[in-house]
Amino acid sequence: MSRTAVEIAAAVASGAASAVSILEEHLARIDEREAEIHAFNTVLTDEARAQAAEIDRQVAAGHDVGPLAGVPIALKDNLCTRGIPTTCSSRMLEGWRPPYNATVVERLAEAGAVLVGKTNLDEFAMGSSTENSAFGPTRNPHDLSRVPGGSSGGSAAAVAAGFSAVALGSDTGGSIRQPAALCGVVGMKPTYGAVSRYGLVAFASSLDQVGPFSRDVADSALLYELISGHDPRDSTSIPATLPSVRGHLDRGVEGLRVGLIRELLGETLDGFEPEVLAQTRAAADTLAAAGAIVDEVSVPSTIYGLSAYYLIAPAEASSNLARYDGVRYGHREEGGANTAAMMRASRTAGFGPEVKRRIMLGTYGLSAGYHDAFYGKAQRVRTLIIDDFAKAYENFDVLLSPTSPCVAFPFGAKSDPLTMYLNDVATIPSNLSGQPSISVPFGTGAHGLPVGVQVLAPLLGEPVMYQVAAQIERAAKEPLLQETLLKEGRS
Repeated sequence: MSRTAVEIAAAVASGAASAVSILEEHLARIDEREAEIHAFNTVLTDEARAQAAEIDRQVAAGHDVGPLAGVPIALKDNLCTRGIPTTCSSRMLEGWRPPYNATVVERLAEAGAVLVGKTNLDEFAMGSSTENSAFGPTRNPHDLSRVPGGSSGGSAAAVAAGFSAVALGSDTGGSIRQPAALCGVVGMKPTYGAVSRYGLVAFASSLDQVGPFSRDVADSALLYELISGHDPRDSTSIPATLPSVRGHLDRGVEGLRVGLIRELLGETLDGFEPEVLAQTRAAADTLAAAGAIVDEVSVPSTIYGLSAYYLIAPAEASSNLARYDGVRYGHREEGGANTAAMMRASRTAGFGPEVKRRIMLGTYGLSAGYHDAFYGKAQRVRTLIIDDFAKAYENFDVLLSPTSPCVAFPFGAKSDPLTMYLNDVATIPSNLSGQPSISVPFGTGAHGLPVGVQVLAPLLGEPVMYQVAAQIERAAKEPLLQETLLKEGRS
């Protein structure tokens, strides 16, 4: 099993291992499997080797190189990296090299991380399977015939395959947590405003958040602490000192109140696989066995989250993507009869089918005569969701649900948009409310594929969220306990 980021950093900082040797281990795995998985749009072999060699020189000179000393990391290809292609997996931005770094990229570099590459995604982060990339799909390392989830499927696959110790993704409606669940890794979406969006190519600005992928909860907590915090370059960044989370990982759950979201347990909404529901209830039972107070709770408006999201997010996307016209930004088709024709041709060639679908949906929802009936009503539903979560958190410290209704599905199995969108039914509510949530691997479901359990918390509730996530992870490492709970029917 590959070493965790915490273990790698400790070994490099102490001189027990070199950053170069750690990097070469990961590059060897990339050489071995990347051709079949396609986690990356760009692998930065030479640049990473130079970074690792410099870290080793700094360590030899007695310098502190940071808490991620020599840790190989992958970045979703919608995070700006100065001088390195940032494509959003779209022909519209193919070959674009930003003149600046995203804030999270700067913070990781300062912490001593080694960037191994930019990962594949659904074009402009619009999708749940990474089948919508202009550069071809990413495959699930557990089963190459199945999707890794999306839109951050490349980052999830990179961590699951051992190509990088950790990775960053973006989460607008579940795009970190859902692929984390399908690939069997940890994926976390922070409180809106806790992590800077400066340098993240915008999809839906009131929903987008940057967050970490990792193989365990401790690495996730470390990355979250390093990338979070106020950034004056992001107007939505929270201007306050955020609470530490790593000190909560070993506190246990004695006395904590955990609510299972009734509407996400398969009785109200269809499509939840029985094995996924069984593992979610088994995770709840392990928390109860560890001293938590577990009960079901109703959050009624969650069932409307999907409908509201697929009006709000496309509306914001249609506004954000208007800049890609072949003049201000993006691919340009020459030879049009006039400027309007050139813009039409550029967008037709530059955008893929799913991006075009969402732009049209969003533009329609914002159009005169329909704004109040669609977009305005969706925003009112968003307020209902926020209010319902607030009521739930009056009686519970955290909430629990499946992350994804199903395990990783075969390529092409969900070809119609509605079926695909239903993959996000459990994750979207946290984006609409702006609250944090994390997916933790817990056992397997159909076909022996990973299942993710989602822990949700109130605004800035990351400490207690990580506290519960760590307990679930400890229980997940006790397969006999899981098996006993399932056999007893307590799930």
